[in-house]
Amino acid sequence: MVSSLSGRRFLITGGTGSFGQTMVTRLLDAGAAEIRVLSRDESKQDLMRHRLGDDRVRYYVGDVRDYDSVGKAVRGMEFVFHAAALKQVPSCEFFPLEAVRTNVLGSANVVDACERHGVEALVLLSTDKAVYPVNAMGMTKALMEKVAQAHFRNNPTARTRVCCVRYGNVMYSRGSVIPLFVEQIRRGVPLTVTEPGMTRFMMSLTESVELVEHAFRHSQPGDVFIRKADACTIGDLATALCNLFGVPAKFNVLGIRHGEKLYETLASREDLSRAEDFGDFLRVPVDSRDLNYSLYFDEGNVERGNLADFNSHNARRLSVPEIEQLLLSLPEVRAQLDTFAATGVPA
Repeated sequence: MVSSLSGRRFLITGGTGSFGQTMVTRLLDAGAAEIRVLSRDESKQDLMRHRLGDDRVRYYVGDVRDYDSVGKAVRGMEFVFHAAALKQVPSCEFFPLEAVRTNVLGSANVVDACERHGVEALVLLSTDKAVYPVNAMGMTKALMEKVAQAHFRNNPTARTRVCCVRYGNVMYSRGSVIPLFVEQIRRGVPLTVTEPGMTRFMMSLTESVELVEHAFRHSQPGDVFIRKADACTIGDLATALCNLFGVPAKFNVLGIRHGEKLYETLASREDLSRAEDFGDFLRVPVDSRDLNYSLYFDEGNVERGNLADFNSHNARRLSVPEIEQLLLSLPEVRAQLDTFAATGVPA
């Protein structure tokens, strides 16, 4: 287990994204000796370099699809956070093989490179869409989890401790619906709501980083860590934003799009049948049964029939006032409200 982040060396794949930038700042504050950022976008790296101005952060241009570029970035690192992924559901629906190359094969490259170079621990970032997936993004993230678990099954004495974390929507992250709603409020047009009764788990970037740190400190090889989260309807989320900005709640209902579900699941009943409760977190250990098929076909598990999935329909539902308070905890929302109060138009 890891007791301190101070003086340690880290790599974050996809480190110029919302999670990566938040994690880099947190690691710098904790006294990390070196942080490497691996990503494909040199422009975002340059912006990040100028914003941080800290020579403990080093930038590697590369792609997780390319094993050599991953290996060069991993060499000499103690701990790795794997955030690089194709995350947009529509993009993955139209180009599923690209999602496989990045989310599955790219993740396998990261796992293999970490093991080859003696990394102590690797945490891979997954999503609630990996549970009972209906879209290519979720399917490839589910396979990413299987890649991590297979590493433990096939290498019980491996040098690298590989685990996953799984969480729901991160508020105001890149691609989140909240910036879209704020932009539509700015333009004075109805908010595009797919289905008002659709539910989603809500989590801040800080909470997602705390989940990764918890897994980083407490995981065993093959684990999946889940942060318990509250949920809300998309209609209530849109209403809360309109209330904060003092505009009428007007919606343009589009209907559920390709690859979307009415609700998402963070933990399946199969997960919960072997999960360990850490209060705010769930630890789901790897199913370590071997290929003795009698365990699958003859014995079974009678406990599973008595469990329900943990999904955004049966999770604690946030009220509109509670959503408003949650939104006010986000620096980005507060900045938009300050600009709106001064100019009448969000930034």
